[in-house]
Amino acid sequence: METVLFGISAFSLVLVGIYGVLTRRNIIKILLALNILETGINLLIVSLGNTPGGKAPILTGSTAPVTPDTALFFADPLPQALVLTSIVIGLGTTALALTLTLRYFRSRKSLELGAEMTREEAAE
Repeated sequence: METVLFGISAFSLVLVGIYGVLTRRNIIKILLALNILETGINLLIVSLGNTPGGKAPILTGSTAPVTPDTALFFADPLPQALVLTSIVIGLGTTALALTLTLRYFRSRKSLELGAEMTREEAAE
């Protein structure tokens, strides 16, 4: 049940992100929509990697030996590692996009995509 709820939430976030990217002209709003889209994809990856009733794959000395039958009860750590990597990459790309947005604003005096420049502004 939790996996279905996470899947529906992830799908909703992806749709909201796509809608925001396609319908907005303000660069900040587009970046916000891209971050919402990224969050939806990350949630989807984590929800697909969820094992209901699974335990953390941490083995200690007091743990019983792992056999192929007991290995099914461990949660898969790979999706979580991928999402952590995705979050770090998303942070870096968002910082770069905000820097480019600042340069765009300084040159065009607007955050709207397709803002026309006059000849005097282009000469400066």
